[in-house]
Formats: sequence, structure tokens, C-alpha cells
Amino acid sequence: MGAGASVLSCCRGEFEESDNTGSEYQPLLGDRERQAVAALVKLFENDTRISFYDGEPLRALTVLARSDVHHLQLSAATAFSEISEYDVRAVPQEALAPVLYLLQSAYADVQQGAASALGNLASVSANKRLIVEMGGLELLVRQMLSPNTEAQINSVGCITNLAADEENKLAIARSGALIPLVRLGRSRDLRVQRNATGALLNMTHQAELREKLVAAGAVAVLVDLLHAKDEDTLYYAITALSNIAVDSDGRDALWSAQAKLVTELLQIMQVHKIKVQAQVALTLRNLASDARFQRAIVQSNGLDALLPLLQSSYTALVVAAAACLRNLSIHADNEDPIICAGLLPELMDLVPQADQPELQCHAIATIRNLAANNGSDKQAFIDAGLFDRFRMALESTDAQPQVLCELAAAFSVFALNDQLWRPVVELGMCHLLVRLLRCGHTDTEYNACLAIGSLAGKGHPEAAEELMRLWPRGLREGLARALTLPEYASSNVRPAVLWVLMALLNSRRAAVCKVLRADSQMLDAIESIGVSHVPSLSTSTSASW
Repeated sequence: MGAGASVLSCCRGEFEESDNTGSEYQPLLGDRERQAVAALVKLFENDTRISFYDGEPLRALTVLARSDVHHLQLSAATAFSEISEYDVRAVPQEALAPVLYLLQSAYADVQQGAASALGNLASVSANKRLIVEMGGLELLVRQMLSPNTEAQINSVGCITNLAADEENKLAIARSGALIPLVRLGRSRDLRVQRNATGALLNMTHQAELREKLVAAGAVAVLVDLLHAKDEDTLYYAITALSNIAVDSDGRDALWSAQAKLVTELLQIMQVHKIKVQAQVALTLRNLASDARFQRAIVQSNGLDALLPLLQSSYTALVVAAAACLRNLSIHADNEDPIICAGLLPELMDLVPQADQPELQCHAIATIRNLAANNGSDKQAFIDAGLFDRFRMALESTDAQPQVLCELAAAFSVFALNDQLWRPVVELGMCHLLVRLLRCGHTDTEYNACLAIGSLAGKGHPEAAEELMRLWPRGLREGLARALTLPEYASSNVRPAVLWVLMALLNSRRAAVCKVLRADSQMLDAIESIGVSHVPSLSTSTSASW
């Protein structure tokens, strides 16, 4: 039954009841109420597509809403509830006023209808703030405390929608709604539980409110909701936990439940739908910003759960898994488990995927983190095709700036490693570093300088010879350009360039020193930035910077 039909039926019922002329009956409606009912009946008979939000229909419904008669209040609440299900739009203050008035009715069914209407209207951005400004939030919190399940469903659902607006979030926290929301997260009614969890999720989008939720006991409730049978409730709980894990204090709170939390998340990741699996992986990634969780996830067989995601044909799953591995790889003790779990070849295959730059960045950064441990055997990296994959990524014409930056940062690590620097030189990767040095992106150029300087600093003839071979093929041009950049654009790059020159000098190769001494333009560039501690390149070949 549509809103018009529902209200028309109620209105006609009121007429029929009040038309009894027996002495035992008294008229139930006042003149204004009779006029309002008559106006609505006439309007509905002429046009069932009528809007309640303005004009005569709104005036008539406002009269009914403010009536002392239960059935008239219910008629108005029913109209607002049903029409707002399909006519959802920004409404004026005059249209919200009777709905908020009905929310204060002494009758539970009227309150439920009003809360339902308010929840529907609160899905529109413009209405969200207006409802709060008109005092609707306090009324909804009062409804949320009701023992009536339907009142809880509608009021919490409305607060969930209101909490989607950033400006409303703090008002909701100040209204005293957080503790009732946390409590309703344990409701036995799945609808109440779902709405409450959705509201908690919306409130986790601000750091200040995440702290308040933790203080209100939300962590224990959200962890328990990892057993939720409803897929939406489960997703909301996982995402809320993920947001809480963004903050150090939040991770501290979650660590108290880490044994149960990590185990539950890993189990969910193996059996649920793609959307939930991806969110679990992202939650684990946020948790893995903490060294304690980095080890706990790996020790709980988290790598075995991540491998199928990394091999998935669904990009969202692969990105989420790679992002998680990126953080897990920060912990030095996780290098061997990651390699033994067979993840290294999978990561290598992601490096050249130029159509997925986010995925490339995660894979490259993970490999860089794993390679940073200079004491372990790196043959597995070479066997997995490290340099072939990185060459493909570097030579791609579609490589994005953020990917080039990650590649340069990775090479700065490879150049320091006792096992990986030599293949960089022998496999002809240095010319790609020169390309990065000239790419025009400061962070990338900085990392390229670090890599080139580390190679030059090895003191091996082949490294110095390869760099001098590249000197007229772009290396000199890139270094000279970086030295002439303004200070604000190159505060990190210029010291790195000087370090490259220092490392070349310290190689004690006669050809190197001869080239640098003869390069007056380079000398002038160095002098122009006032590096007074640089020894005279024309008189010294044994700098010890």
C-alpha cells in the first residue's frame, strides 16, 4: 500500500468513526483536524502522486502530526515514512519540523514511523546537517535507549546516516550516543546490530573519534562481531577495526585482543567473499604498521593465507595482499618466512605491471624491504628474476612517477648490498639509474643519486669504469642539472650529488680524477652553492669527505 493509500485509509477511518451520532460517541476531531483530513482526502482522490514536503499537503499533515489523536499522528507518521522511501530529496525546515515533533509522540508506533522517515531523509547530504541543527540528534539518542526493537532499528539507522557527514560526527559523539551504539552492537536483533555497527564504522573516520570509541569499549565489541553471520555487519566491523588500527593508540588497544583478532581475521580471509577478503587484508596491513603485529601475523600462518590472494585474478585482492606484505616485510625476522612461503616470485611478477601502478609500488617496496637485510643470502632474489623484472619496469614508457620513485629507492638499497650491487653493474642497469637521475622528480633523483654514489663508493674498478662510461651519456648532465636547481627544489638532491662526486674521487681512478679536474662547469656549480668544505678538485685526488 502506498503512502497516499495508507493515509487515505486512515483519514477515512477517522471520518467514519467520528460520524457516529449515537449518544455514547463524542466527536474525536476538532475543526482544524477535520479540515486537514478533508483536504488530504480530496488531494489523494485527485492526485495520488502528491508531495508531502510543501504546500497544502504539508500543512494538512502538520495539523495531523500535532493532533492529540493517536490515529491522526500515526497517519502523518505513516505518510512521511512511506513517501520518504521513494521521494528522497532535500527538504525545507518546514517539512522536517512535523517529523521531529512526531518523534516526541507518546505512542511507540508513531515514534517508529517518524524515525523511519527521518532515516530515509537523512540519506541526503543537505538533510543530514539540518536534522542535527533542528535538535533531531537528541531525540534519536532518546529513541536509541528505548527497549523497543523497532525504535532501536530506526533510530540507529538514522544516526548511521547522519554520521556519514563529517560535521555531524563530533556532534554525535557529544550527544552521548557512543556508549549506546557500542552496547547495541551486541544486540540479538541482527537489524539493530547491523545498523549499530554501521554507525560505529562511520564514526571511525576521524582520529579524535576513534579514541573516544576505544574508550567506550568498541574494540571488544567489534572483535566479537567478527563472528557475525550477517555479511554487511561483518564487513562493517572489519573496516571499523581497520580504521582503528591506523593510530598507534588504536593498535595498542587492539594488541590486547591480538591472539583472537589475528586468528579470526585470517580465518575470515580464507572463506568469505572477495570484498570481505580484501578488507581483511587491508586491516592486517594497518595492524602490520606495528612491529608486534608484523611478527604475530606471520607466526599465525598469515603468509599462507595471503599467497592465494596474491595469485588471484581480482585486482582488489592482489593490491590488498601486496599492501599487507609491504608492511610485513619491514620486520627483518620476516624475510626468510616470506621467501620460504613462495611469495618472492609472485611479487617479482607484479613489478612490471605498468597498468597497475599502485600494485607495482607495493611489490617494489616489499622487495626493497626484504633486500635491506645485508646479512642474508640474496641469491633467491636473483633467481626469481629480480633484475629482469626491474629492467622491464624501468624501460616501460607507461611507468608512473610514483613507480619510478619506488624503483629508484629500491636500487639505492640494492647498491648497498654486498650481493646485489655487482649485478646492477654487470647487467647494465646503471644506464637506467642515469635515466632516473634525469626524470625531473626530486625524490626519484635523490634515490638515484644515492644508488649511483653507493656504487661509486664500492671502490671496485668495474663500478667506477661503468659510471665514467656513462659520464658523457647523461650522468654528467643529470648531476650538473641537479646542482643548479634552486635550494627549495633540491635540498636533498644536491648533497647526494656531492656525495656521488666524492665517491668517484675516492675511487682513486686516474681517469675519473682527470675528468673531474677538467670539468670547469661542474667545479663552478659546486662553488656556487657555497660548499666550503669541498676540497679543491684541481689539487687533490684523495678526498676523504
